[in-house]
Amino acid sequence: MPSPPYKQAEFMETPEDYDVLAAVDLGSNSFHMIIARLRDGHFQIMDRLREMVQLRAGLDKQNVLSDEAQTRAIACLERFGERIRHLPAGKVRVVGTNTLRIAENSREFLRKARQALGHPIEIVTGEEEARLIYMGVSRSLAFDNTRRLVMDIGGGSTEFIIGEGLEGLRRESLEMGCVSFSQRFFNDGNVSQLRIQAALLTAAIKLRSIQRPYQNLGWVEAVGASGTIRTVASIVTAQNWSENGVITNEALDKIIAHMVEAGHQDKFQLEGLSPERANVLAGGVAVLKASFDRLKIDRMIVSDGALREGLLYDLQGRIQHDDERDRTVNSLARRYHVDEAHAERVSKMATELYEQVADEWQINTEEQLHRLQWAAKLHEVGLEISHYQYHKHSSYLVAHSDLPGFSREEQQALAAMVRGQRRSFPRKHIKQLSDEMQQATLRLTILLRLSLVFNRGRSEKTDTHVGLSLHRNTLILTLPEGWLEEHPLTEADLLQERQELKEIDIRLKIRD
Repeated sequence: MPSPPYKQAEFMETPEDYDVLAAVDLGSNSFHMIIARLRDGHFQIMDRLREMVQLRAGLDKQNVLSDEAQTRAIACLERFGERIRHLPAGKVRVVGTNTLRIAENSREFLRKARQALGHPIEIVTGEEEARLIYMGVSRSLAFDNTRRLVMDIGGGSTEFIIGEGLEGLRRESLEMGCVSFSQRFFNDGNVSQLRIQAALLTAAIKLRSIQRPYQNLGWVEAVGASGTIRTVASIVTAQNWSENGVITNEALDKIIAHMVEAGHQDKFQLEGLSPERANVLAGGVAVLKASFDRLKIDRMIVSDGALREGLLYDLQGRIQHDDERDRTVNSLARRYHVDEAHAERVSKMATELYEQVADEWQINTEEQLHRLQWAAKLHEVGLEISHYQYHKHSSYLVAHSDLPGFSREEQQALAAMVRGQRRSFPRKHIKQLSDEMQQATLRLTILLRLSLVFNRGRSEKTDTHVGLSLHRNTLILTLPEGWLEEHPLTEADLLQERQELKEIDIRLKIRD
């Protein structure tokens, strides 16, 4: 696929003049990038870029991403990287979706992709993808408090969200998309009534899990987002099968009848259908038609906003200290009746230790400090299950709960830190993280462990100053004179901690 001749935008010359943000969506079918500047609380879109990478088409039966697909993707990201490499990391969010969630070799690909793009890449869960989609759609259309269903058909998955105003009430992500269904049922390009029926039946089976709860919750208006649904809206408008791009059941039936009559994707003669969309139209329409039938959708309007716009708004929230992750952590702590006073003491000491070594340990970013504080707040959620090995229960709950706002790797890193709060160090769990995350997670876990040593009794005075410094791979703890004599149990814990840290080649020296 030839590279598009991108023109350099003017803002690239003077980025300091504007509060520029960028969002990149590494979808299963297309890669999208949106660049905007924040003006008076609103986004002014400066540039949009899209390439039909069709990453999902590069997955084999073992979910291994082919070299050819990786090459297409890296070439695209190198072009994207030229536009955003100069932006600070805190002003850019890049997320991968379904294909990168399931690809067995995604870790190898992501290493190359991060280098090509010049920014970290997050893999988000289906539920988090749905949350971001709803955020993008609801703000793009300025939703009032009417209850709505939002649907987004991607290359490998389809997200369904019911919400009121700007708040999502229920989110689901189902494993069916325009690329995956086109590969499964129309891989040779042929379209027949029998194949359409097989695709509709398979989609209906997947929809069965959400059909009743969604219909019970109900909605007043259905809204569609992203490529497949926007393409269908373009077709029905161009063919005069509907007014104002509204998608109806009758219009979908006409598209299906045309595809069956044509018999092959190369023979589709539909105004509004771009050539690059022809090979995934049948699979996407089957998913959309089944959704209309099973969820009893009569009509659907279309939104220009989607995942990438949601990323921008979510990024804006983080910058303005309105972070969904803070709400998620506080909600989880309340759900499992965490001792808030104790968690706050641990968080306070962990922060004090962090501030003393963050520069030397190369973890001096707001994101790293937040991760440490979140781990401190959640380290005891497992006590609600059992005191015995509660650190493992805590880790499991953090790893497997729905945590809106967190990427998959952020959640894994947080779970590893919580698991590593006591006893043996979680080296195996940390090694499962990306190379970029491993060292920082290890060091943050050490700070969490030390803060817990000084708060294990739950009654320690919080005004005791604990000095922490570094000399090569030696951590030096400095305590007030005579303090250890007055706290023999803490001294015993510190000596045990010294042995545990020795296993990961970190020396702990204690001075008082």
